Amino acid sequence: MTEEIKSTPAPAPATPTAPTGQSPAPEGRPPFHKRRPEVRRKVCRLCTEKIAKLDYKNAQFVKSFTMDSGKILSRRITGACARHQRQITIAVKRNRNLAVLPYTTR
Repeated sequence: MTEEIKSTPAPAPATPTAPTGQSPAPEGRPPFHKRRPEVRRKVCRLCTEKIAKLDYKNAQFVKSFTMDSGKILSRRITGACARHQRQITIAVKRNRNLAVLPYTTR
């Protein structure tokens, strides 16, 4: 009574394995980290124009840092540095107080 031991071969992987943390990309499409376009870093307009102090009387320039609804645009959107963003905020608030810029457009 001899029993034969049958061994089954291990199945070969169907697709190449991806590094840990990444799923294999479908054919014809690059992996996620390569799909994102490189975003160019925004530069402060006031620094490039060498404006040391923002004047609130230049209403047209100050208005370019607000939305149509009257909200002040963030640094992330405008690309202004911290110093100039503070000056923009003060200038917008002064213009609103003097009724040069509206608080809201309703």
